[in-house]
Amino acid sequence: MRNLSTPLKIIINIAITLAAAAIYYYIELPPIHFRSMEFWIFALLALGFFSVLTLFTAGSEITRSSNPADILRSLWRICKIPMILIALIIVFLLIGNLISAVIFNAGAYSNLIVPEESDFKSDITEISYDQIPRLDKNSANALANRKLGELRDLVSQFEVDGESAQINYNDKPVRVTFLNYGDFFKWIKNTGEGIPAYIITDMVSQEVTVIRTEDGIKYSPSEYFNRDLMRHLRFNYPTKMFHNVNFEIDEEGTPFFVASVLTKRIGIFGGNDITGAVLCNAITGECTYYDAKDIPTWVDRVFSSDLIIEQYDYRGMYQNGFWNSIFGQTGCTMTTDGYNYIAQDDDVWVYTGITSVGGDQSNIGFILVNQRTKDARFYSIAGAEEYSAMYSAEGAVQQYEYTATFPLLLNIEGQPTYFMALKDASSLVKMYAMVNVQQYQIVANGYSLAECEENYKALLAKNDLIETEPEADEPEVAVTKKELAGTVTEIREAVISGTTVYFIKIDTLPDSHIRLSAGDNELAAIISVGDTLNVTINEADLEKAIIPASMN
Repeated sequence: MRNLSTPLKIIINIAITLAAAAIYYYIELPPIHFRSMEFWIFALLALGFFSVLTLFTAGSEITRSSNPADILRSLWRICKIPMILIALIIVFLLIGNLISAVIFNAGAYSNLIVPEESDFKSDITEISYDQIPRLDKNSANALANRKLGELRDLVSQFEVDGESAQINYNDKPVRVTFLNYGDFFKWIKNTGEGIPAYIITDMVSQEVTVIRTEDGIKYSPSEYFNRDLMRHLRFNYPTKMFHNVNFEIDEEGTPFFVASVLTKRIGIFGGNDITGAVLCNAITGECTYYDAKDIPTWVDRVFSSDLIIEQYDYRGMYQNGFWNSIFGQTGCTMTTDGYNYIAQDDDVWVYTGITSVGGDQSNIGFILVNQRTKDARFYSIAGAEEYSAMYSAEGAVQQYEYTATFPLLLNIEGQPTYFMALKDASSLVKMYAMVNVQQYQIVANGYSLAECEENYKALLAKNDLIETEPEADEPEVAVTKKELAGTVTEIREAVISGTTVYFIKIDTLPDSHIRLSAGDNELAAIISVGDTLNVTINEADLEKAIIPASMN
């Protein structure tokens, strides 16, 4: 090749460089956009590769002289154009990052998201039991994997994707997840028919449903070549910068991938924000772009939780200027570690606490942000930081070594309340806990949500946080006592207001639990399954699910 003419060498080098660049582009899929760092890295690599090829093919011209100055002049003469372009790109990147830096744009960064101060009681309505999620992401994924394991035709070929997404589906909070091919050879076997199903996990009932699709999901992250989801999106939209991709279903159950489209609001490379989304039908591959204001209402997740938290942290740190964030830090706040979701108004809102930068283990308030519209609200409610509430809930049942899920924020009788499920080592939900945000020593738990709420409201009333309804004047009714005896078949226990309470089933009353308190009788603590239990109850309580009793 060194015997070829210089013009021919240049043509060959360009051809080889273009071929290498095409392979790189096919694998890495950088957007062709001047605000994208991935694009400029792609350009630098291509120019660098061309320069190396040029030097390699012109080796004799460089080594003809042993003088370093002559060698440098030869290098400059041979690679002048790509070296100039590389230098220009580096200067552009340096200037672009400089003019996008927070130090010069603190005000613009702090205004990427501007929460409106709002009232908790009026905004956060008390929701019914059938709208309160009992599961977190890990528990939902564990149930989905168990369900897949029951289906012999699927479990041997496919795996549950770990990134399930919480959405509202038919006015219920659910998590949806797609399946991946088990490996390359299973892809070869099944790619013609596509992935035959996706999974819906009801976060309230904990029911897992496998939804089989008639034509199969043909576009997903586990496909190869041109049906790979990101490659399909890139070839349809070569200039768009994609931020995150979520799996969702519309109201008819059609599976879609929702790809949020990124823009830069500040300078050239700063101020990440979302300008719209591409909806890709997972079965047909049909793609449609929507501006942010026109995204269909069934879509729940456009602004990712990480982006929302990043934008609020900019606001919390820089709303009083860049230098204040370093010196003095007056009014500087930040989001707490972790977040959760609230289903409201047929949308999904991300919730996280706000604390001071000093990290004093308490919140000064919290924010709710709509993941479809980025409507943001701030609630000034001082109270416990989420992990403090989790530790408090775990401590109330420490004998079981249960793990609390990250809290949901509920309105219980007008009181901001952390709600958590308590899981065992297998990620199965065993109990529920409620912790008052403002007084996190108020902790209630129960084996059912109804029991947990009943215990929690009793504690709120005991601490004068809510008013109990005055009892109507009724004629006195004689209380008839009844003695019961039976063999103990089941024992559960919970710590309520610092006292251990036992919920016991006996064979003579199989549809109810006898409630005994260790505070009233220490013998309740040594009852075992199989013992004979003698108790006294009010005859009027016989039809109740939980019957207060005293030991005989």
